[in-house]
Amino acid sequence: MAVRLIRGSAPLAAVLALGLLAPQTANADPDALWRIVHDQCVVDVQQHHDPAPCSRVDLGRGESGGYAVLKDIVGDRQYLLIPTARIPGIESPELLAPSATNYFGAAWQSRSFVEQQAGGTIPRDWMSLAINSAIARTQNQLHIHIDCLRADVHDALRAAAGAIGATWAPVPVPLSGHTYWAKAVAGTDLDANPFTLLADGIDGARDDMGEYTLVVVGTTDHAGRPGFVVLADRADDTGNAGGEELQDHDSCPPTVPPTPSTAK
Repeated sequence: MAVRLIRGSAPLAAVLALGLLAPQTANADPDALWRIVHDQCVVDVQQHHDPAPCSRVDLGRGESGGYAVLKDIVGDRQYLLIPTARIPGIESPELLAPSATNYFGAAWQSRSFVEQQAGGTIPRDWMSLAINSAIARTQNQLHIHIDCLRADVHDALRAAAGAIGATWAPVPVPLSGHTYWAKAVAGTDLDANPFTLLADGIDGARDDMGEYTLVVVGTTDHAGRPGFVVLADRADDTGNAGGEELQDHDSCPPTVPPTPSTAK
């Protein structure tokens, strides 16, 4: 049964949501990500078996279902996961197809790049994935931001954990000063597709996906079981719905150093 998200909000600086571009040129080339991935990363991996300038290109499902992982120039650890198919953003209907690649699931697996930059394992509940609404983004190619969670958001979600369940409901405390809705998802890996969870779970979302932002945060319950919390917000007269506001591109919590058996 779908629930209705009545009000939403967004970051104050949503137009600067994509760190790949400097603030003064944020609107210079809305196809910059597409050109990097399509014209460089995919070509290089096909011709030279080297994904540069991306860190990874996965074409296991072909270009139509593949993705690239690219280091963002903002922050020491932030990465972006970008489809190798031409997919403008969260509003694209192909994301809801039964055969669609779970890009959020792939982004969660790609958090290892953030951890490599950080020098060790980042606690699960400090890792986050975010996609901005069509209104808030600066690029017309779908991209999921992979980085650490803001400390205040981490603490707020921990305090609200008991109120976040298997059905969509408002988070009882504000996140970055705004109201988000949340849904808990169990599992070590993100097998559920957050795009589908949003479209099927919040009334009217399927018809207006471009107005929404999605954020996924890792969780561990009191019994030590892993899971996730999926957060959603909708653009309205209070903001543009840019969930990247919940991430911290400047700092991460202390990491657990890799053991000799896992060190690269």
